[in-house]
Amino acid sequence: MNPLLSKLQPYPFERLRQLFAGVTPSPSYRPISLGIGEPRHPTPPFIEEVLGNSPGALAKYPATGGDPRLRAAGAQWMNQRYGLALDPATQVLPVNGSREALFAFAQTVIDPTQPGATVVCPNPFYQIYEGAALLAGATPVYVPSDPARNFAIDWDSVPEAVWQTTQLLYVCSPGNPTGAVMPLSEWEKLFALSDRHGFVIASDECYSEIYFREEAPLGGLEAAFKLGRKDFKNLVSFTSLSKRSNVPGLRSGFVAGDAALLKAFLLYRTYHGGAMSPAVQEASIVAWNDEEHVIENRRQYRQKFAEVTPLLASVMDVRLPDAGFYLWAGVPDFLGMDDVEFARALYAQYNVTVLPGSYLARDVAGHNPGANRVRMALVAETAECLEAAQRIVQFIQNLKK
Repeated sequence: MNPLLSKLQPYPFERLRQLFAGVTPSPSYRPISLGIGEPRHPTPPFIEEVLGNSPGALAKYPATGGDPRLRAAGAQWMNQRYGLALDPATQVLPVNGSREALFAFAQTVIDPTQPGATVVCPNPFYQIYEGAALLAGATPVYVPSDPARNFAIDWDSVPEAVWQTTQLLYVCSPGNPTGAVMPLSEWEKLFALSDRHGFVIASDECYSEIYFREEAPLGGLEAAFKLGRKDFKNLVSFTSLSKRSNVPGLRSGFVAGDAALLKAFLLYRTYHGGAMSPAVQEASIVAWNDEEHVIENRRQYRQKFAEVTPLLASVMDVRLPDAGFYLWAGVPDFLGMDDVEFARALYAQYNVTVLPGSYLARDVAGHNPGANRVRMALVAETAECLEAAQRIVQFIQNLKK
């Protein structure tokens, strides 16, 4: 067996199942889960219709590079969203969702024969970054977010010696779980570090279309273009239809950016078997070409967060994020319990599931930046999320008495 597999840690949801093992939640309440970030708004019917009505789509092997029409749809969306003119043939590549692409990309980029091969990622973070680094033979380094700066990542805390061995940097903007969006000044700092040390930047942007202010979140390629980096050197962005279009089961997205990196990534994917089903490609084309359903989806999230956030803010340290569909809430100190104890007691007494923040982060220098916070995924309909919030308020107020 591959010995690197032994370095992988249990996934957060497996740890959550273990935490709840042996707990019988109160039968007085129906179960409500805010634990998993799986979109639950209805899938637009026109996408389902195309997916189920693609005659002959399964009668041939798909090309790993995807249908030119799909690549063109991705390029057109990037132009509409960010004002970028990308070459569909060399700067856009379809992938089976951002998750598999974020993992596979590290296997393409990392050279484990180099001394101290390092992958830098945020902390807290999406655990795929860590697993991708470990299975590529690299060492992950975790950079904490700063609550005092809207959970901005403290890139200045990374020693120069670490940057010197870094081959890949994962960034997530809007962030999971914090919802923080990186400003242009932060991108400028990372580009300068990339130029100095030669590492690649993988920009995870799967939450880019769920935001709460009028200005849409800045994208990595957009930031590069604004700073005159029109070849997108050492930069690839990852986007997905899952959250944007409520199709997590479609497993469809694309990567875009540095043509040289995408050429190597396509080679890797050709051998790995990363081709997308033709039926999925057809559905993806119509999804990328329609923006009305995205606007409506965003409206629903805005309404939901506007109702739920103030309710929870009355008893917890939580505020409206920049973007995404999570609330990153602090467990009140007066409760005398940590995030893991909070999640277990809430589940037992009120049958509401939240994810302990410490499960999404790693201890560095004796500190876990996710400790004493919980992540709440407001993915269900507004009424269900409001009911969950009301139970959480009642849970905290009862313990306060």
